[in-house]
Amino acid sequence: MKGSTLQKLLRERGMRATLLRREVLKLLLSREKEPLSHTEIFELLTARPGYAPDRVTLYRILAAFSDAKIVHQVQGTDGTVRFCLHEPFQPGCPGNHPHFLCRLCGRMICLADQMLPHVDVPEGTTVEGKQMLLFGVCPACREREN
Repeated sequence: MKGSTLQKLLRERGMRATLLRREVLKLLLSREKEPLSHTEIFELLTARPGYAPDRVTLYRILAAFSDAKIVHQVQGTDGTVRFCLHEPFQPGCPGNHPHFLCRLCGRMICLADQMLPHVDVPEGTTVEGKQMLLFGVCPACREREN
């Protein structure tokens, strides 16, 4: 995705297209179906020569992206919240899918081609979120174990 498209996305969501916001979007976009934690994003950004974002600013950016429905959040069994970029310019949250968390390496993967099951809730109830997390060992870690 081009920088101009990222700028357009941010502006349409009422945000300034700052360098850090664009860089976070590019990073999340490059990890397509792999939600990343604040720490993982921070480490990947600071690994770049001469680039040192502030942790608090990054936290605020991720919170703003979540509020603007640019990303969805997934909490793993380890308690870590991870962020995954939505398909840009699509209405609503596409987070209606399960995720897989490797208990050895901590990598999380979106299972975006599968939908969460429908659950009936009592009349008058407002559902504010849903999540299904599968966990186990990813193929790379399984191979290392053998």
